[in-house]
Amino acid sequence: MTDFPEEFSGVEALLEEYKSVEKEMSDPNLHSNQARARKVGRRYAELGRVNAAAKAYLQAVEDLEAGKEMAAEDEDFAAELPAMEETYEAAHAALIEVLTPRDPDDARDVIMEIKAGEGGEESALFAGDLMRMYEHYAEKMGWNVQVLGLTESDLGGVKDASIAFKAKGNPSPEEGVWAHLKYEGGVHRVQRVPVTESQGRIHTSAAGVLVMPEAEETGDIEIDPNDLRIDVYRSSGPGGQSVNTTDSAVRITHIPTGMVVSMQNEKSQLQNKEAGMRVLRSRLMQLEQEKRDAEAAEARASQVRTVDRSERIRTYNFPENRIADHRTGYKAYNLDAVLNGDLAPVIQSCIDADEAARLASIGEK
Repeated sequence: MTDFPEEFSGVEALLEEYKSVEKEMSDPNLHSNQARARKVGRRYAELGRVNAAAKAYLQAVEDLEAGKEMAAEDEDFAAELPAMEETYEAAHAALIEVLTPRDPDDARDVIMEIKAGEGGEESALFAGDLMRMYEHYAEKMGWNVQVLGLTESDLGGVKDASIAFKAKGNPSPEEGVWAHLKYEGGVHRVQRVPVTESQGRIHTSAAGVLVMPEAEETGDIEIDPNDLRIDVYRSSGPGGQSVNTTDSAVRITHIPTGMVVSMQNEKSQLQNKEAGMRVLRSRLMQLEQEKRDAEAAEARASQVRTVDRSERIRTYNFPENRIADHRTGYKAYNLDAVLNGDLAPVIQSCIDADEAARLASIGEK
């Protein structure tokens, strides 16, 4: 059997881990612990890509070596070598790609928070447009969508929303929800004539999007119940009117960090508390990750936490039907389609830029 060259010296260990994880996946007892099963499933999908790429690479090496031997004896066979060399180069590049360090959270599901910002009612209406855009995109991707919390404005816009996006099964890292939606965090700017504008003038407003990999209920982050203050109150709708007659809304305050999560979408305190804890766990896990990144001087691409129109990542220009991503230079004149969920090309421009940066970093090292 062909050995791996020095540049792939760590592959053998990954292939051994793949065999171990594959064996664990076949253990019926694994699925009695859903959190563990999801974690093992994600790792199995990730290592499966390495296993397939490694096999293809070894086969290409063996074929090329045999081809060279045959070409030395038969000149007519030499004509086959260019195709074999191309196959080898492609397999070599594919193995490098799967071994290039990825964001370890790529296969995770996502919690997204959308908040209206500057612009008043128009900003809330735009935040509602963004929420529907992501819901349509998730539908195209085959993900499940759950609205954890929603506060609407008087005109039916969105003051703030918390949404969970969940993939079906155990996707490989490059197919994960976080792998696609992590680029959406930041300030989104809109330019259009607001419905509240009587003079027909174009206004600029903004909405903020925060994206977090969803933390598992157990294993990812431990929260001491003594660090929580939980208040209940009566749910309210647009304009502040009461929408039910019981104190079902829940406000959770994490005392050490000061984080506050409020939920009122569900009809019971228990359901609202569970939804709030999902958001809180994910916020705290991301906070811990950011601390580790800062300490290692390898911070992720920052997500803008304040809804400031000057700190935009993307502009949605309605008069020109134009979408523009300011990080990648992507621009297209199909805003109507994008808002209907055709977001893949925009996100792909971010994925391509990210992968190019990672490969360049590997090359420097």
